[in-house]
Amino acid sequence: MPDLKEPRKGKGKIEYRQLGLLGTIPIIMVVAPVVGFFIGRWLDSKLGTAPFLLILFLIFGFIASGKEIYRIIKRAEEKPDKSKDEN
Repeated sequence: MPDLKEPRKGKGKIEYRQLGLLGTIPIIMVVAPVVGFFIGRWLDSKLGTAPFLLILFLIFGFIASGKEIYRIIKRAEEKPDKSKDEN
């Protein structure tokens, strides 16, 4: 049975790091498609190709957000370097 009086070393840093990384996911899920929407709409207005570029860039936004979310989850699962904690 673990000693409850003994503090856990480094445990809090990992949780806050994961919370910070995973907390950005909702922001990315919204921002990337919205940026794709506005870029596509602007290009459609300049080139007269409505709604094709809007749809294309919206899809690119969803793909970009999915790739970034996957990368963030992988980073959150990593264990931090012990050499960084010693400094």
